[in-house]
Amino acid sequence: MVCHCLLNVQTKVYPLARYPGVFIEALKEHWEKGHGLFQLPCPEITYLGMNRWGMTREQYDHPNFRRHCERLLEPVMDQLVALHRAGCDIVGVVGMDGSPNCGVHWTCEGFEGGDLDVARAQENLSRLRLTPGFGVFMGIFKQKLIQEALEVSFGAVKEQGEHGETFIEW
Repeated sequence: MVCHCLLNVQTKVYPLARYPGVFIEALKEHWEKGHGLFQLPCPEITYLGMNRWGMTREQYDHPNFRRHCERLLEPVMDQLVALHRAGCDIVGVVGMDGSPNCGVHWTCEGFEGGDLDVARAQENLSRLRLTPGFGVFMGIFKQKLIQEALEVSFGAVKEQGEHGETFIEW
């Protein structure tokens, strides 16, 4: 199971798309092993659309958005339970570290108020920080998998390693 933007980068907040279309480097190993890829829905685009700006975990972590994520995950969980009962192995979930929703090891925090001043964009970005933990969507997804007794490993793409490589950390 992969977060939506690994198969469709266009759903990322502009200008965060750092690869064309599909993040092939991150998924190549799974593709070569013959793993099926299950694309999770993007909670951000289904909630705020394409014209949204970058937000932090604190901004998404409120009851209405959490209910939105739970509704998005209802058909996903139905499919996963059906696949599991049919004998399919569910290998794992791949998120995107740094995302306020799809982060697994790291999520983005640092909300300091609603500032849309484009001239201060760099300053605003400098106040953001990566903090350990799940993003909102992945945290809810993990809880749902536990409720269904589906033991699944969580990993996340790190877009840049120390030598510029891309890898998944489990």
